[in-house]
Amino acid sequence: MNVYLHRILHKVFLIEKLMQINTFKTFLVSLFLTISFFGYATEKETKEDKPFNVKDLIFHHITDSHSFHVADDFSIPLPIILFTDNGLVTFMSSEFHHDTDGEVVVERKGLKFINLHEKIYQLNEGATVVAFDAEHHATNAARPINFSITKNVFSMFLSMILLLLIFITAARSYKKSASNNMPSGIGKFMEPIIVFIRDEVAIPNIGEKKYHKYMPFLLTLFFFIWINNVMGLIPFFPFSSNLSGNISFTFTLAVITFIITLFSSKKYYWKHILWMPGLPVPMKLFLMPIEIIGMFVKPIALMIRLFANITAGHVIILSLVSLIFILNTIWVAPLSVLFSLFISVIEVLVVAIQAYIFTMLSALYFGQALEEEH
Repeated sequence: MNVYLHRILHKVFLIEKLMQINTFKTFLVSLFLTISFFGYATEKETKEDKPFNVKDLIFHHITDSHSFHVADDFSIPLPIILFTDNGLVTFMSSEFHHDTDGEVVVERKGLKFINLHEKIYQLNEGATVVAFDAEHHATNAARPINFSITKNVFSMFLSMILLLLIFITAARSYKKSASNNMPSGIGKFMEPIIVFIRDEVAIPNIGEKKYHKYMPFLLTLFFFIWINNVMGLIPFFPFSSNLSGNISFTFTLAVITFIITLFSSKKYYWKHILWMPGLPVPMKLFLMPIEIIGMFVKPIALMIRLFANITAGHVIILSLVSLIFILNTIWVAPLSVLFSLFISVIEVLVVAIQAYIFTMLSALYFGQALEEEH
């Protein structure tokens, strides 16, 4: 991909997100983009470059990486931790010099490593480059066990620290206001959200007598997803991650919900799935496999819904910006910026809505598992 083009689009994406904070700067941003695009168009006339690839650009921004890209060639490296046949191998991602095409080889403990599309491979003995099969899969490189602190992992740890700080500070504000029961500071902000999750999510779906033991998980789930989604909207370090757009992250949350549902289930829950009461035997035999499949479809739906909605916002914004280069004209820049700003504003709502939906559906599944026979 053209390096200059990549830098321009990275600046566009950065400015689009900053415009969510201050939309008054729209005119200045549009002017800056027009000048930048004009500079790119002028350079393109005098310099032969590779064709613009929208797919590579989008995947570069939404996928995980081993460093934080700040601006141009400046990146903040993260530690790479690999478990190999020769033991534990550690080094900083800066050793690859921003290379993700497998051209730079890093040697540690007699082993050679490359970074191929943000995946660390160990080259076979005597090999210097990666060979590919017909389906473009690496054939002469092994994948060591990777415990690296990637951009998404770093952001997840950071969100956990923020959660602890927020809840501990809120708890202290309640402790100080024990006499009048009126919290101060962040406690005032947290109280209506906590009450909303309790009164509109937990109690209606789980029941007034049984919701108490599920509140810590539901609150943690909501704020954890919400904070990570918001962090994904902030394009500069230490944020700019797309954690909820990682299928492994949403899969883990869905599996935890599924396990809690199974351990919370009552006799009537399994009776309703395996042998529905009040139905003829042939219908019971017909519905039983459908209900069993439905048990696994629910967490899968949770996983895909959060992953797809968060990823879609980033993809749409980058696609709208890429129209300028696909159509090969700067005159579409103002319209592209306007639509990108509109989608960015919608994303601010989506990140909260998706956290609410995931939490609400989890509470609904808990309530179904706890339902008594009637």
